[in-house]
Amino acid sequence: MQYALLFYETDTSFAAWDHNPKSDAYWGAWKTYVDEIIASGIVRGGEGLLGPQTATTLRVRDGRNQVQDGPFADTKEQLGGFFVIEVDDIDAALGWAAKAPCAPYGGVEIRPTLPRI
Repeated sequence: MQYALLFYETDTSFAAWDHNPKSDAYWGAWKTYVDEIIASGIVRGGEGLLGPQTATTLRVRDGRNQVQDGPFADTKEQLGGFFVIEVDDIDAALGWAAKAPCAPYGGVEIRPTLPRI
């Protein structure tokens, strides 16, 4: 079964990793995690994302495009990236989610994906 792992951190903790003596260790942990999950052969896709300040949101209302700078939702946590993985069950997905470096500071949302059409 395929699951999306959505990696979240608070705006404060995410911003701190760029200006913090611990940032090398943090990004090193991400490199190790990414290398390990890719080497496992379960990754079907994924990307890291730039911060929400770079987002553009589109809503179509009454046939007209409404374009807004910024994310769809104003939240305390930001989506930093995602993987789509293929594993046997939710327990396996939870195991990979628990290894993510953001898990102790933010969280990982796990969602089953829809079948391809």
